[in-house]
Amino acid sequence: MSSVTLLRRLGNHSHKNRLYRAFRELGRVIRTVTLLRCLSEPVLREQITAVTNKAEAFHGYSEWLMIGRRLIGHNDPDHQERVVKFNELLANCAIYSTALDITDVANGLAAEGYPVDTDDLATITPYIQHTIRRMGDLVLNLSPPEQAPVTWLDLEPRVLFAPTP
Repeated sequence: MSSVTLLRRLGNHSHKNRLYRAFRELGRVIRTVTLLRCLSEPVLREQITAVTNKAEAFHGYSEWLMIGRRLIGHNDPDHQERVVKFNELLANCAIYSTALDITDVANGLAAEGYPVDTDDLATITPYIQHTIRRMGDLVLNLSPPEQAPVTWLDLEPRVLFAPTP
């Protein structure tokens, strides 16, 4: 069956359609199996909670960055979509800049011979707010940077942890 035919059959919103009912039941089975797995596997619950917390942290950070908070201002859906996309772009740029700063500091510590623990790095969040001046002087510098930013951790295995005596 072609995808066009399948979509046409499912698109008529007929609850009497056998294909619609079959997919609805399949969805219910998948949802039940997933729920049972969540209840029986603590590791899966921890993973779901961690991913959910990351998404909520990003949304909280981007909401904090939004000037005017939840106020979008217009009833025009195109305008609202632009505001939301700009806000997410702004949040991603701020997160990228913070991640580059964290990378520079970790590489600098490793270059000086200090041990850098990857577990410690994993606890550092790029959603830092105290370094951002939301209502301050915003300067847009469109000139290219003098040197490319370092985007990787240059840590050798011997530098990751302090040598044990």
